[in-house]
Amino acid sequence: MTTFANQDALSRALDQADYLVDEGLATALFLAQAIRQPLLLEGEPGVGKTTAAKAMAAVFGGPFIRLQCYEGISAAEALYEWNYAQQLLAIRIAEASKAGVTAADLCSEEFLLNRPLLKAVRHPGPVPAVLLIDEIDRADDEFEAMLFEFLGEQSVTVPELGTFKAVVDPVVVLTSNRSRELHDALKRRCLYHWIEFPSVERVAQIVRRNVAEAAEPLVSAATAFVASARGLDLDKPPGVAEAIDWVGALHALGVTELDNKSARATLAAVIKTPDDHTRATAAIHTGELSVESA
Repeated sequence: MTTFANQDALSRALDQADYLVDEGLATALFLAQAIRQPLLLEGEPGVGKTTAAKAMAAVFGGPFIRLQCYEGISAAEALYEWNYAQQLLAIRIAEASKAGVTAADLCSEEFLLNRPLLKAVRHPGPVPAVLLIDEIDRADDEFEAMLFEFLGEQSVTVPELGTFKAVVDPVVVLTSNRSRELHDALKRRCLYHWIEFPSVERVAQIVRRNVAEAAEPLVSAATAFVASARGLDLDKPPGVAEAIDWVGALHALGVTELDNKSARATLAAVIKTPDDHTRATAAIHTGELSVESA
């Protein structure tokens, strides 16, 4: 099974997977794999929370399992469901052959559909699965409470079949954009790390990893622009993901050096609301937002 002796070893492995981490995040991710305690990552949208889980799966070489949360998500979508179509077919076959069929027959593993949490628990190893519970703050309180057994015990109970306990505990990463406050009981079951927006230099490094063909002056100017834009009073300040997308769009258009014309023409790749677009366009016009690298 892939393990890492310390956070430096994990940091180097993540670096090779093109995910750059600072000491704090490296330590949090190392502890998540070392003691198999779920890790709650919070931070502004676009700072790399989801990508952290994907990178962990890449360095372990095991399956990456994602549970995308949203308002109204049900326990069945996270835990397990019964294959009703196959159950109905089994009933009809039994009736046609005049054979008996019981509730126990229908609630067997043959008809059990593994959803993300049960899939992570039932992964046989030896390499651990990495389970991402993405944007948990979008789900409601009841769904959050449903996770307590899994987060605390790495197990899932199916009343008809019993409790499934992980053979190899998965590495579990939860993310939140803080659209609402999470329950204290969930936080107690998790390690915690807040991901700060990286420095301009670190963002430039990340962008270069993702858009390697882009010209150096373009990367420098675009990442400096994004950092300056975050200083405006925007509804949706751009994150690292937007910086990557913007440089990719500019490069695809053949831009090698950022100027006012190319910035305004592609601003929608980095600024995502009409009011923010108006504010950023005005800031470019007045020089409050510079399109030249420092």
